[in-house]
Amino acid sequence: MTRLDGTSALITGASSGIGAATALALAEQGASVALVARRRDRLEELAARIIRAGGRALVLEADASSREEIEQAVTATVGEFGRLDTVIANAGVMLLGPVVEAPVDEWERMININVSGLLYTAHASLPHLISAAEQPPRNVADLVLISSVAGRVPRNGSGVYNATKHAVGAFGEALRQEVTKRHVRVSLVEPGAVDTELRSHNRPEIQESIRGRFGDIERLEAQDIAELIAYIVTRSRRVAINEVLIRPTEQEG
Repeated sequence: MTRLDGTSALITGASSGIGAATALALAEQGASVALVARRRDRLEELAARIIRAGGRALVLEADASSREEIEQAVTATVGEFGRLDTVIANAGVMLLGPVVEAPVDEWERMININVSGLLYTAHASLPHLISAAEQPPRNVADLVLISSVAGRVPRNGSGVYNATKHAVGAFGEALRQEVTKRHVRVSLVEPGAVDTELRSHNRPEIQESIRGRFGDIERLEAQDIAELIAYIVTRSRRVAINEVLIRPTEQEG
């Protein structure tokens, strides 16, 4: 394992769930962390926690679906920390339901955040990641894309969410092939059911359907995914973990 001392990381969707847990995990490994999300109050609480533990944190209020705001967040991170070594493209929404008579604004929101926002994050970050991979202390950089088991397994009632997460997988693999010889590692993380607020964004009847699908299984916790991400980005320069599917033990599909 290689620690992250002397490096910086940017995490989108850092105000809760997987993003917040990952920020804590990377700060524990020595990285300075830029916290990107819309809910500034939550980011400030998280930053204070990191700083109290002896770390460095930068609060950046931004909407992941805005190219301008993401570009500004990346620029601010490099301006504050002098470099950018690790990016966790975590911001996303999961709005499920039938395709027939679906609220199209939900589709647009998922595409804007899950696909466009992730693309904006990657595009703005890549020049800095390439530069970091050419320098000590690690001579390697990481872009971690948070997808879902939905990026592998289409399901009735998840059609457009499936489409956004399949897009993440396709983009990530193509980009990996493009930059891997430059020692920029692109990793895809595909969680199953995780106990976060993600499902609470759905309409009440869809929330009930989700509860019925997963029943009483013991869900993963955000910390489980954060530990996995920390593992991925602390591997030796010679090791690239390209894709990880992680489900609760009790989840069948």
